[in-house]
Amino acid sequence: MADRKTENNAVSGLPQKTILDFDPPKKPGRNMYAIACAILASMTSVLLGYDIGVMSGAMIYIKEDLKISDGQVEVLAGILNLYCLIGSWAAGRTSDWIGRRYTIVVAQTIFFVGAILMGFATDYAFLMVGRFVAGVGVGYALMIAPVYTAELSPASTRGFLTSFPEVFINGGILLGYVSNYGFSKLPIHLGWRFMLGVSAVPAILLGIIVLGMPESPRWLVMQGRLGKAKRVLDRTSDSKEEADIRLADIKEAAGIPENCNDDFVPVTKGSHGEEVWKELLLHPTPAVRHALIAAVGIHFFQQSSGIDSVVLYSPRIFKKAGITSTDGLLLATVAVGFTKTVFILVATFFLDRIGRRPLLLSSVAGMILSLGTLGIGLTIIGHSDHQVMWAVVLSIAMVLVYVAFFSNWDGAHHVGLQLGDLPVEATRPRREYRCFGE
Repeated sequence: MADRKTENNAVSGLPQKTILDFDPPKKPGRNMYAIACAILASMTSVLLGYDIGVMSGAMIYIKEDLKISDGQVEVLAGILNLYCLIGSWAAGRTSDWIGRRYTIVVAQTIFFVGAILMGFATDYAFLMVGRFVAGVGVGYALMIAPVYTAELSPASTRGFLTSFPEVFINGGILLGYVSNYGFSKLPIHLGWRFMLGVSAVPAILLGIIVLGMPESPRWLVMQGRLGKAKRVLDRTSDSKEEADIRLADIKEAAGIPENCNDDFVPVTKGSHGEEVWKELLLHPTPAVRHALIAAVGIHFFQQSSGIDSVVLYSPRIFKKAGITSTDGLLLATVAVGFTKTVFILVATFFLDRIGRRPLLLSSVAGMILSLGTLGIGLTIIGHSDHQVMWAVVLSIAMVLVYVAFFSNWDGAHHVGLQLGDLPVEATRPRREYRCFGE
């Protein structure tokens, strides 16, 4: 039988094949240029983390140096979210106008000015002006970093890289805590000013570096600059085939005909997105409504869980728990920042193995248990006439456990539930293009 098969092959003239001939083709290598650009863009998120982390310790010295009340300190710390909201709204318009890359530069410049103003503040009013400017810059960075990263990243690493802004936020919080401890050795009137002002240095350096990075290919297509978008995609995709597929997808989302291959397509009519928001909020399809509720709901309850209070007021929490020395308080906050950073990395690397939903549900359960136990521990400490060491240790441990579970939640929802992942029809811009090649 074997001789007959050999004879048939010989007669047919077909070459003999082995199992090696049927191996699947090798996957293309990762595009390190695109990964480097995405990481550098994500590093702008360090600004938000640093601002949150550094203010938690700087408040101790600002209150003592400027002789301000607890209410003024709370306004100084808590008003950042309002300023960020203003910056995020403005960044959306700015990024559509001048592009994603230059919007990142604007974010760095605004934060640089705010950091300088806070560093040289002579009174509370001056400090609040600097806080406002820096907060707007943080809002810019918070909005534009994930957008640029998602639009530039190749498909093979997009999910991984879009989680990096959150990784760098946590890294920034850790740097802020370390800065608090490092500059706490200076005289009071200098220490908090260095804590707040030193962040101007990385802000301006990042702004300069970003100028050498490519523009978002999606924004280029929206401007009708197809030729330049194709060149960017060729540099930031894992293969030529992927670059062509990405360009076709972006053209479809922009409403540009598939057979239009001009280098430049004039934009004859456009809108600022009012129709898109009207369709998204008032007349969504069932699929879009489900995705919108899930994304907005999880983001809302994430912020409602109290993480900002724990991060901003962690020195006060640890003081309530029984740590009395300033150095001890600042070192404890460093532990908080370190825990957040480590566990956001854990969530990022193990997300695809565990799954988003199990990670979210387990994180919520862990946060509930840790916050409840923390409340019990602090209540026992507050009602005791002497130091209850086990309650002190329990309270400190529960703060760390809480931020660990929160970081797992954070990593899961930032990768899996982005508003940018809504169906194309829900986010398609209302523009008209004229292709001269037709």
